[in-house]
Amino acid sequence: MSDETGTPTGPRPEPIRFFGTTWVDHDGGYAGRRAAVAAGSLAAAVASCVILRFAYEGLAIAAVGSFVTLLVVVMFAICSAIAFRRTWEAFTERPDPDTQASLRGLLAIGFVGALLAYFFRSLTEAPGEKLHRQEYETARTEHTRRAARRTGNPSRKRRRG
Repeated sequence: MSDETGTPTGPRPEPIRFFGTTWVDHDGGYAGRRAAVAAGSLAAAVASCVILRFAYEGLAIAAVGSFVTLLVVVMFAICSAIAFRRTWEAFTERPDPDTQASLRGLLAIGFVGALLAYFFRSLTEAPGEKLHRQEYETARTEHTRRAARRTGNPSRKRRRG
């Protein structure tokens, strides 16, 4: 499927962050990138937990009370769980932009959950690969179907008569 200039026609795969378009054929260091993304997201999650531990110790030093400390811990736990779920779902279906924008603050607080979702998904595939592959295959199928109907130059067709 290419024209006279040698450039491919039809749909092009959408690049994925850290992977580009290597997810299409699993080439160009795809396995190494997946391992690096998994290790990086896990390291970032661990570093984030260490920073949150310092914040917790800061609350203890400030002697704000057990109720405030409990509220902060529960807030981070709930926001991380929601962020994990939303990030995980975004790998299989496109999220609604308006809902995503309204949850931006909550997802920022629950960044540990988002990092863990990225880590677990990168153990099996590039995060978002399944969604992108499904959309790309659908676009290729539709392009092939449309191109098959338009074969030849319509002005050269014989008129029946």
